[in-house]
Amino acid sequence: MDKIKIKKVKPMKLAYIEHIGEYSKVPYDRYVPRLFKWAKENKVRPGFKNINVFHDDPEEKDSLDCKSWIGIPINVDANSDDEVKVEKIPEMEVATLKFKGPSSEYKNAYDKIKRWMDENGYDWDGPSFEVCSKKPKMANGEMILSTTIQVPIKKK
Repeated sequence: MDKIKIKKVKPMKLAYIEHIGEYSKVPYDRYVPRLFKWAKENKVRPGFKNINVFHDDPEEKDSLDCKSWIGIPINVDANSDDEVKVEKIPEMEVATLKFKGPSSEYKNAYDKIKRWMDENGYDWDGPSFEVCSKKPKMANGEMILSTTIQVPIKKK
């Protein structure tokens, strides 16, 4: 894991599919192709990386009720449909951490961010974002992730 850095993230438009349920059971293999198909049908040029938004802390809320958005950034206004929604994401300051490793160690990355926030006088200020730099791969029966975690922050 890399060092935690503070970064200002520019505003963006995000086309997404909402998922309610355990984060470990999000059907990325269904949602991401659906998003790119929607973008093509709507003549919208998407960004190259998908961006996932996790609204709830599964340690504080029943994991079956956790809300996530599986999304792609888009560069123009576009209309939602029955499944794909569009949201404007405001500019924000985030604590950011690059993670590459097995999904079983992912919680450690979030724990590291939480400790850093406590030690540096920050509070969580909205849902976390995960920018996927590579498609997840299976290795030795475990999902290997390559993401940049971005947690919106504010001074205490």
